[in-house]
Amino acid sequence: MTKCKLEYIWLDGYQPTQSMRSKTRIVEDFSGNFEDAPQWSFDGSSTQQAPGGASDCLLKPVFCCPDPDRSGTGFLVMCEVLNADGTPHRSNGRATIKDEDDDFWFGFEQEYTIFDPQTNRPIGFPAEGFPAPQGPYYCSVGAGKAVGREIVEEHLELCLEAGLNVEGINAEVMMGQWEFQIFAKGACRAGDEVWVARYLLDRTAEKYGMVINYHCKPVKGDWNGSGMHANFSNTLLRTCGSKEVYEAVCQAFEPRIAEHIDVYGADNDQRLTGLHETQSIDKFSYGISDRGASIRIPIFTVEHGWKGWLEDRRPASNADPYMVASAIIATVRTAKIPANV
Repeated sequence: MTKCKLEYIWLDGYQPTQSMRSKTRIVEDFSGNFEDAPQWSFDGSSTQQAPGGASDCLLKPVFCCPDPDRSGTGFLVMCEVLNADGTPHRSNGRATIKDEDDDFWFGFEQEYTIFDPQTNRPIGFPAEGFPAPQGPYYCSVGAGKAVGREIVEEHLELCLEAGLNVEGINAEVMMGQWEFQIFAKGACRAGDEVWVARYLLDRTAEKYGMVINYHCKPVKGDWNGSGMHANFSNTLLRTCGSKEVYEAVCQAFEPRIAEHIDVYGADNDQRLTGLHETQSIDKFSYGISDRGASIRIPIFTVEHGWKGWLEDRRPASNADPYMVASAIIATVRTAKIPANV
């Protein structure tokens, strides 16, 4: 009998930003399918998810992939958190997604900053003062510009070995800031893969004595913040061939600014200022190729006869992709689509 190591991963109840938790369970001859991973439990009183007198919370496996650090016998198991009676816990963002037929596709651009715990500053920043102003760091090559590449490259390899659908990586505008992109068909699947990729990133940084900072404005001042741009489509957007449909969908977002900002990440007011390629947090705009808009209409969509996707640029790097997807799906479904489409 082969002993297999299952790493159960879940989101705790900390507010305003949840953290990941995980623990290992040893089983025999695991198939690799999440349906075959047994339900488990944990002490919710230690994760701000239950009182001490009734502390059991349940872990419901929903996604599984190979654990590349435990080659052959290890698996990463993403879980939803349930109450003891089997109902979704209030911290369970995944359970709010209404996308039963996986009609919605999401591509998340996850930005993050590698922090040196010795200085509590981004990797590459001097202990005092600042590096040269941003400009040479975006998609950069070379020492002193692309700082932390060894962590980023190792993380990419681990994600690919795990079977996650990573579509790319790049150095970002601020020194020590990087990005990876995840795409999946189905909102739940996209959220699952982003969270597992984040888990692998945090665990990889451990090896180097570094910390991954997901805060949306990790360095105050004239430095770009960190986002998690959400590219999304459904069958309508992928096939309509209509500028009017796209405008109707975009316009559906304007009266729901508060609903989106509420789940687009803590401290997002520090990032959505109208500067550094953002729209102000209390305003809404959309435009073709406009990186300063709330929603950007990609040039690809226009050039392909208005068949493609949209990009919501407001989600912060520390947002929950489950909650972001849930909010976008709910809003798209309110769009007043022209009758002749």
